[in-house]
Amino acid sequence: MSKKLFIKTYGCQMNVYDSGRMADVLAPLGYAPVSSPEEADMIILNTCHIREKAAEKVFSELGRMRAVKAARAANGAGTLIAVAGCVAQAEGQEIIRRAPYVDMVFGPQTYHRLPEMVARITRAGGKNARVLETDFPVEAKFDELPKESASPGPAAFLTVQEGCDRFCTFCVVPYTRGAEFSRPLADVLAEARRLTGAGAREITLLGQNVNAYHGADGQGNERDLATLIRELAAIQGLERIRYTTSHPRDMDAALIAVHGEVEALMPFVHLPVQSGAERILAAMNRGHGVKDYLGIIDALRAARGDIALSSDFIVGFPGESEAEFEATMGLVRSVGFAQAYSFKYSPRPGTPAASLADQVPEEIKSERLARLQELLSAQQKAFNKASLGRCVPVLFERSGRKPGQLVGRTPHMQAVHLDAPASMLGRIAAVRLVRALANSLAGEIAASPATGAPAADSAGRAFA
Repeated sequence: MSKKLFIKTYGCQMNVYDSGRMADVLAPLGYAPVSSPEEADMIILNTCHIREKAAEKVFSELGRMRAVKAARAANGAGTLIAVAGCVAQAEGQEIIRRAPYVDMVFGPQTYHRLPEMVARITRAGGKNARVLETDFPVEAKFDELPKESASPGPAAFLTVQEGCDRFCTFCVVPYTRGAEFSRPLADVLAEARRLTGAGAREITLLGQNVNAYHGADGQGNERDLATLIRELAAIQGLERIRYTTSHPRDMDAALIAVHGEVEALMPFVHLPVQSGAERILAAMNRGHGVKDYLGIIDALRAARGDIALSSDFIVGFPGESEAEFEATMGLVRSVGFAQAYSFKYSPRPGTPAASLADQVPEEIKSERLARLQELLSAQQKAFNKASLGRCVPVLFERSGRKPGQLVGRTPHMQAVHLDAPASMLGRIAAVRLVRALANSLAGEIAASPATGAPAADSAGRAFA
């Protein structure tokens, strides 16, 4: 008998990928995805530990899921509740203690064991059975996963690397995702071919530190991200390649060169810097300085002149002075970002920065964040306005909010919405950008002068 599965995903694209693979793992057990927890036989919260008060937000959501479970039980229906992801990894015992109605808690490296976990709960007959799986298993998770069962859509994610060995003092990733691990080159290429064969035109390569990729090639060698991108570009039907998230320490000359040499690699790089102050970068254990970062930006722009940049920023790191915050503002003005993410520093239990003295008062962090976000927003708006009037290739990814509307993205990751027939979904076509909105652009299909039909582009270089 078919069972129903509801997964709520928090945080990064890697969690989106992981949620899809959880559904693949559970499909042989008869679980089919549904859109609401009220109809689900199993509820999974796939959590993220990066945001402020992440654990408390999960416990709040668990309270709502407890009510769903009780309502279903009153109607004679059983419900399994699971907490997955990085909060599960970091707070596993606390979740079991505070939320005894949760059946399974498992980290991001163990979800391939889901069928075994479900079997353990089933064998116990629900009698106070609890499963806690937060170790780092010896077997490679990806070796245990089935092939993808769901259609990826026009734009797909593909995890190629997990974990991080950099140990930035503010970050929980090394503790929740473990040491760096790169999937073998052949495995990544095989999954990319399956995704492309199922309709993906664009693939975003994912990793906590994706440009540290060093996958085995089956011949005793390790291949870097630049090599992987070149191999992917040869796959028939794969029109666009992206990657995220990168670390400046691993942005080498080979990867920079690929941006000018591989047409399918989109002209957009997300490269977190976190701060523009040398002392703060050292305290964060970033392993690079401001000059290093600016040198990488210059090299990327030399490799490809139309490249657009995105970054991450943390304001109010312990001990950050006003002058050091202004150094960050100066870096932002110097580089000019098309997009960016910015956050107030929030202590993460177990990380070195959480125990540092001279924590910045909350009101100062809030004021600095507001100033930084005002600048970043102005830069994004200026970048979008500078695009107006251009004819650019847009990959149509999904339907919009309004009838007859489609939404896609430019090579520079700008969201574009326009009126277009549903038959355009999954296609790349030339779109003239006509209006800049707060976080997106409006466009119109650009007709071919010769035929009057929508002008399609193969790989994604911006039209003149």
